[in-house]
Parts: sequence; structure tokens; C-alpha cells
Amino acid sequence: MADLSERVPENVPGRFYVDATCIDCDLCRETAPENFGRNDEEGRSFVLRQPNGPAEEAACRSALEECPVEAIGDDG
Repeated sequence: MADLSERVPENVPGRFYVDATCIDCDLCRETAPENFGRNDEEGRSFVLRQPNGPAEEAACRSALEECPVEAIGDDG
């Protein structure tokens, strides 16, 4: 489970976030490309934009559930 205290600084404010355990597997960026971005320097994902509408909400939820290291959290 993602740890709010390990939230990476690139995340935009809001309920979904990525923590420091991200292994840069690209799954979240493929699942919810409108919402997740990549920090090339650090080699990790982050929440680029919080979901807007049911489709993006569902995509972010899928990314959270499928993350192999549980690095995506929902603080909502």
C-alpha cells in the first residue's frame, strides 16, 4: 500500500498520488495517460493531473489496483 508520507514531490495536489516506491514500470502511464506523467531524471511516475470525470476516475482506480508495487495511493 502506498505511503502518504513517501509521496513524491511532483504529484499535483489531490487524492491520488505516487510514492517513492515507484519502479517506473509505465503501467500507470499506459492505463491513465491523461493523469500520470514521468520524471525522467528520477525515473518514476507521478500524478500529473487529478481525474476529471468518471472515465479518468476509473482509469486512475485501475492504475492503483494494478500497480505491481502498490506505489499509487488514494487519500480521498
